[in-house]
Order: sequence, then structure tokens, then C-alpha cells
Amino acid sequence: MTVLLSALATAIGVGVGAANPSETQQAAEQARQNAETLGMVSGIVLAVLLFLAYYCGGYVAGRMARFDGVKQGLAVWLWGIIIAIIVAILAAVAGSQFDILGNLNGAPQIPVDGSLMTASGIVGLAIALIVPLLGAIVGGAAGMRFHRKVDQAGVHHQTGLVG
Repeated sequence: MTVLLSALATAIGVGVGAANPSETQQAAEQARQNAETLGMVSGIVLAVLLFLAYYCGGYVAGRMARFDGVKQGLAVWLWGIIIAIIVAILAAVAGSQFDILGNLNGAPQIPVDGSLMTASGIVGLAIALIVPLLGAIVGGAAGMRFHRKVDQAGVHHQTGLVG
């Protein structure tokens, strides 16, 4: 879900960029001048994407678990963290050998000094940890609630109550 939502957000960004053509140097200068705004907008988009993606994962896990939706939502988040750590370790071990974008000298990059992004990086890390946790737990609870409604409908049907 994260990949699909990220691709959609990227397509929207490219569409907005194509609708507002300007020179590359002018866009680079605007990015340098508005680095803080760029970080905030990116953080908000990241938060929404991660919340929706982990909500969906938690919801599916909650529907499958039936009675432990919140625990299953937490497990979705934990598995996401574990997989991210494994991928980071593999990337560190592989090094620059598989850095495809780094090997393409013409790949687009945001022309912002890394020191300007320190506060945004910390906020981004907090967003990347807390927001998915909340999304997965809320999604797990919602998935579990579905079964509660189905179970209640079955009880009312068996006793002859309509409601």
C-alpha cells in the first residue's frame, strides 16, 4: 500500500510540476530558499501516506484475527519495522554496488544542503515511527469491529430480534 500511495503522490507531484513549467535553475533556487517549507510539506505527505498504508495493513490483520485486532495492528507495525531494519542492513552491506540512482549521474536530486534538513529529518523519523503505529492500531481495531458487528447480527438473527 505504501508503494502504491507513494507512486500516486509522485505522479501528482510530477503533474503539478509539468503544469507549472519553469527553468531548472529557478526551481533549484526556490527549493534552496524554501527548504523548511519543502521539509514540512514532505513530512505531512509522508504522514498521510504512512497512516493510510498502515491503517490498511492493520485493518486486514484485524479482520483476519477476529478478536485481537489491536494486537494484530501492533504486529503489522512491528513487522514493518523489522523488515525496514533488514533492508537497511542489506543496503549497508551491499554498499554502493547496487545504488542505481547514484550511478546515474543525471538522476534528479533535491538541491538542498543536508545540514538544512536536520530538524526535518528528526521530525520525519518521529513521523515514520509514530504515525504508522497509530494507523496500524486504529486499522486493527476497525477490522476487529467488523467482526463484532457480524457476530451481533448473527445473535439477533438467532433470537429473532431485528435491529
